Amino acid sequence: MSTALPPPETPPAGTGTTAGTSAAAAPPPRRGWSSRVRGGISVARVPLGAVVLAFAVGSILIWLSSLVTTKSLDLGLPIKAYGAMLEGAGLLGNVNGLVNTLVQAGPLILGGLAVGVGFKAGLFNIGAQGQFLMGAVAGAGTGAAVATWPAPLAILASILAGAIVGGFWGFIPGLLKARTGAHEVVTTIMLNTIAATFIGYLVSGPLLATGFSFDRTGDIGNAALPIIFGRNLHLGVVIAFAAVPIIWWLLWRSTLGFEIRTVGANPDAARYAGMRPGLITVLTMSLCGLLAGIAGAIEIIGITHFMNASYGTNVGFDSITVALLGGAHPVGITLAALLFGAMRAGAGLMQIQTQIPVEIVDILQAVVLLFMAADIVVRRVFRIRKAGPVVEEIATVARSYGGGTSV
Repeated sequence: MSTALPPPETPPAGTGTTAGTSAAAAPPPRRGWSSRVRGGISVARVPLGAVVLAFAVGSILIWLSSLVTTKSLDLGLPIKAYGAMLEGAGLLGNVNGLVNTLVQAGPLILGGLAVGVGFKAGLFNIGAQGQFLMGAVAGAGTGAAVATWPAPLAILASILAGAIVGGFWGFIPGLLKARTGAHEVVTTIMLNTIAATFIGYLVSGPLLATGFSFDRTGDIGNAALPIIFGRNLHLGVVIAFAAVPIIWWLLWRSTLGFEIRTVGANPDAARYAGMRPGLITVLTMSLCGLLAGIAGAIEIIGITHFMNASYGTNVGFDSITVALLGGAHPVGITLAALLFGAMRAGAGLMQIQTQIPVEIVDILQAVVLLFMAADIVVRRVFRIRKAGPVVEEIATVARSYGGGTSV
């Protein structure tokens, strides 16, 4: 049985082919601020719900800890603990706490951007940890080498060294992905381990400074970032916040950003449109490494001023949670980094006032990531419908596996 196709619609009188084509090709009207705000609120519901549920789970753990430590159940202990955390983070008027929050958030912003930009290209950059470490050791070594230079030149040299070395550490998995299809999760995990081991060799060997009781790099002298406010709010924090609008412009206002997002959405369609997915993969991973490397460099020349052989940090791994919680959007990443920075900054006072270990912050962050991955739980608890704009960044983990692209 055949079905006849309906005849094509006749254009209205007075409408020519050229006019019809122009109307069809006309760009859609730009969204106003009100629609953007509504869209942002819709996207933010699941991350906010994940944070609320994580703090609820944390409250249960705090109650259980009170049973072990005091042999009694203190129902008000979570309120006291979270209140102390807010006070320590400066959210209740403590200026020093607010400064500490910003300092803690700075590296997380750059690290979150390093992961978020990769998500936009369909890449799961779990190697931000290794890129951060390599940028840190490059910044420390360069800072020690140029310690007597004029401060602006010494600082610029140290940051550039961190950016270049971090970018190279991202270039490696990007090239392997483009040329061989090697999954970036596997290669970046391996590079994380290599970076940690390589740093031990560098600090104990070529970069070893004499006159200290332990293996460490030399004094960075004039390469130290200046303090611009309070006790420790250094210039690197300003650099981190300045990177947010730059990355936003790159992703949504530049040709490269359009290609990154197109390759992330559909590499085959991007190739058909004349783009080169392999080249975009290499460039994106290099950019990710550059951002993480800058984060490592400013952490060293802004805070510690040296690097030891067993230098350890969770900034790279925390950046993954920050990027997912922020929906891989620069503004969302900034807000998530500020949240995690506040938790880190307030953990010390919380432990002093309530005897709750600071490790509860790590548990809260892990539970946030768990609920972001299992967003169906958050949606059912808070009755959030699937309709509307939804961030699909977590699907990148599985979607890109084995998907080789050629330059």
